[in-house]
Amino acid sequence: MAIADDAFETGPDPDHSGWNQWNLRDETLFNTAVLGRMIVRREDERCRLRMFPQRRHENLQGMIHGAATQGLIDIALFATLHTLGRDDAGPSVTLEISTQFIGGGDPKRPLDAVSEVMRETGRLLFVRGTVEQDDDIVAAYSGIVRKLPPR
Repeated sequence: MAIADDAFETGPDPDHSGWNQWNLRDETLFNTAVLGRMIVRREDERCRLRMFPQRRHENLQGMIHGAATQGLIDIALFATLHTLGRDDAGPSVTLEISTQFIGGGDPKRPLDAVSEVMRETGRLLFVRGTVEQDDDIVAAYSGIVRKLPPR
């Protein structure tokens, strides 16, 4: 089941050559309301999902809040499935995310979740990746997504 065209804007991003948009059309839903505008691109067998941190994503130390990083990771699981051609993964839900925070995120630089599918079974997808800013690693993660039967 492909991502519904009426729910997502996934076409080429007009401001970033080689990138596609990854935004909900309904800006009041979590993805856009909390994390803001995102872009995505395929890099061989990996998917890079990028968010642009804003003041609202900072914690008291002036770094990107861990919850914003976790939200990006969760959205990256599904962006990865779509971007790598696994449209049959929807509808689906996150079963588990394991995250290891390695460094603080700089709110002045884009934050990227770079993911790859490790294994796919009939109902499960196993994804792993890192959250990066240039050469700096902010976090490492793995996640399990369960594909649900069509509604």
